[in-house]
Amino acid sequence: MIDPGASGPLGPAAPTSPIGISGGAGAATTVLQTTRVSVSDEIVARLQRTGAAVSVDDDATGSASQDWWPLAMTWALEGALAGRAAAIVRPDSVAQISEIAAICNEARIPLTTAAGRSGVCGNAVPVFGGVVLDMCGIAGVIDVDDQSLTVNVAAGTFGDHFEDELRRVHTLTAGHWPQSMSLSTIGGWVACRGAGQFSTRYGKIEDIVVGLDVTLADGRQISTGGQPRQAAGPDLTQLFVGSEGTIGIITAARLKLHPLPPYEQHAAFTCDSFEAGLDACRRVLRRGGTPAVLRLYDVLESKRNFDVDSNVVLVLDEGDPALVDANLAIINEEFARHQPADVALVTHWMGHRNDVAGLESLISKGFVIDTMEIAAPWRCLDDIYRSTRDVIGGIDGVLSVSAHQSHAYLDGACLYFTFAGRPSTDATGAEAVAEKTAFYRRVWDAGSRNVLERGGALSHHHGIGLNRGRFMAEALGGAFAVLGAVKSSLDPMGILNPGKLGLAHPYGALPGWE
Repeated sequence: MIDPGASGPLGPAAPTSPIGISGGAGAATTVLQTTRVSVSDEIVARLQRTGAAVSVDDDATGSASQDWWPLAMTWALEGALAGRAAAIVRPDSVAQISEIAAICNEARIPLTTAAGRSGVCGNAVPVFGGVVLDMCGIAGVIDVDDQSLTVNVAAGTFGDHFEDELRRVHTLTAGHWPQSMSLSTIGGWVACRGAGQFSTRYGKIEDIVVGLDVTLADGRQISTGGQPRQAAGPDLTQLFVGSEGTIGIITAARLKLHPLPPYEQHAAFTCDSFEAGLDACRRVLRRGGTPAVLRLYDVLESKRNFDVDSNVVLVLDEGDPALVDANLAIINEEFARHQPADVALVTHWMGHRNDVAGLESLISKGFVIDTMEIAAPWRCLDDIYRSTRDVIGGIDGVLSVSAHQSHAYLDGACLYFTFAGRPSTDATGAEAVAEKTAFYRRVWDAGSRNVLERGGALSHHHGIGLNRGRFMAEALGGAFAVLGAVKSSLDPMGILNPGKLGLAHPYGALPGWE
């Protein structure tokens, strides 16, 4: 049996700062020129009477207003935040959350839910001030049903601690392994429709979640789902999956589990072209193969990550030996026309797959860098791969653009583009912020619109947040108005995470991001 402790050393079960803010969080200015909603002494007192911890300290509110959005990390080097909360509130019970929401709703105060703050699209940034609701105190496994293979877990539970308890105490796994495993929480996984690195075997979070507990904007508490494949009207669980805190506050999730896999196999190949690798991956899925990991790197990423001058394919599968061996047989047949590679490449990837230190290092050297993950049907992927690289690579200041395929399914896959560059000037301070922001937006505008025009989806697992909100009407078409109607119905005062998902809100303009 695989070692139950194989998940590695545990993180702090608390938010991890992505980068130091020059001059400190307390003194940081804000880049986004928006209306900042304050929190009066009276409201602070009411929030304190709920029993939750409340802070209006500048260092605390500044730190709680930062997530892992790479552009905001660039701003941090110049002593600036995207936005700043007026107060941070840390509940330790769901009853407190209900009271906090009701107070903010009555007073029309923006309420931005956050926990690990590991999102990379500005999802947790309180762009209009108000209250940041820190969910880290709502943590822990509530119940495990070994017979039905489900778990009920509090939303503020960090991923690595959750998985460690499942493995160590129950010999079970959720199978969800995002790169941000020690940085992110269950509520964040659900709210941003996240994907784990083993998603081809276990599915994305929307395939894993079976029910939710949610607190609405006015403080009401509801529960959704929880039954296997029930037919009781629309699936309200999925209404909140991916909603990024804009229509409700997720307080607990019921997730599917699996027995801890007793068997694991690896394989690796190289392909003469990225397109040939995509086609081989497609054929594996078409035949019913579902290895936990089926990743394809283009030449640039293969050289950077593995020192291999070709298109590298990594395969890892785990589970019942009969199923794993059947999967590997399919994979070996479909990759027979390609070259086998050293399986030690898989071990190398496993040892570095959750390393995020390189992002801070490159940003600290003055580079503007980010990843743009999208999803698309198989028939569109070749075109999107070539054209998106060309479009981004043609922007003045872009130094490199590369891609890999990280999650594959029967109907399509995720492409993960990485770009790095810098504006041509050596500006500092506010001028540097403006120039790097303009460069960043040019890349995202060109890449996102190219993907949408060529049949792809706006995001696969990072979500929308602030960064992608301006593309939502284009991406959803007429359905965007339906999403707006849902928001208006469940959050009529517009207090929940305003400025995200491109949705309307009552707090004024958001220049440059609408």
